[in-house]
Amino acid sequence: MLSVVVFDADETLIDLRPAVTGALVAVLEEMRRRTPVAAGVTFAEVESDWQAVFGSMTAAPVMEIRRAALARSLDRAGLVGQLDEFAELFFARRYELSHPYPDTVPALAALRADFTLGYATNGNSRAERCGLPGQFAFELYAHEGGLPKKPDPAFYAAVVAAAGVPAERIAYVGDSIAHDVLGPQQAGMRGIWLNRPGLPLPEGVRPDAEVRTLTDLPAALRSLQPTNA
Repeated sequence: MLSVVVFDADETLIDLRPAVTGALVAVLEEMRRRTPVAAGVTFAEVESDWQAVFGSMTAAPVMEIRRAALARSLDRAGLVGQLDEFAELFFARRYELSHPYPDTVPALAALRADFTLGYATNGNSRAERCGLPGQFAFELYAHEGGLPKKPDPAFYAAVVAAAGVPAERIAYVGDSIAHDVLGPQQAGMRGIWLNRPGLPLPEGVRPDAEVRTLTDLPAALRSLQPTNA
């Protein structure tokens, strides 16, 4: 019997892309205000700097990766010495624009009567700063208290410990096949794929359930509960 539902954050509960885009626009505008050299820096270049550094920093805290990406962008205009100021600007704007998807809060309300709800993420999206204060019985953030990032098995072990029930009673919901389906399944949990874009299921992967919206999640969870027949 499932009794705990744990959620990934970014692109699952929180619509991150508009927040990051808006924060990068603010950074680029400030770069151009400070130096004419930045007029030659494009938004596409600033946006691409994340991927340019991500590959070599996958295991690092997300905030460190973002700072490294910003440093690369600022170096294009000779402003890397002002990294701290620009990082403060980026994160202030990023959190200001971070909001739940329209289906998030109604789905959490619908589930709360029957399940304990948890929140476990690799990213920077603090629940209280992204429109979700007080929604969860527990919250876990990678790199706090030595917690490694998904898909490290220790991350999922921490989820089970925080939930306080056996792994088989936990469903983990998220948008990443590797992090939110395969990782939880290997830890003994149910892995539910939130496939908002309608992507094809990778060959050989079998989520315990697949949903297109969080509105569909309560029914999917009911389908995983044992029957009395």
